Amino acid sequence: MTDGTTPAPTQLFTYVHESSRIELLIRIVYWILIAIVAFVYGIIATICLIIQWFHILIFATRHEGLSDFAKGYLEYMVYVMSYTYIMNDKRPNIMPVKIKVFEEEA
Repeated sequence: MTDGTTPAPTQLFTYVHESSRIELLIRIVYWILIAIVAFVYGIIATICLIIQWFHILIFATRHEGLSDFAKGYLEYMVYVMSYTYIMNDKRPNIMPVKIKVFEEEA
């Protein structure tokens, strides 16, 4: 339920019946670009998590910047997943964008 000032959240994984053959061919090139970005982003995120582990071990606190970077990587992977798994034809940005992944309580 929204109060009228903020848009309602949209689902990232929705079924779309119509599909495009041209988009299916474009998707191959897009997959390669997304894979390169995700690979580099994943390596940096892994390094951040290793540094975070040592930070927690030494200081008994989490570093917010390292945590946010790892969170950004996970959000990016969720963001591109619906396109890479051929669930819809809506092309995501190749570079990471700010999105919110949330969990609804039942």
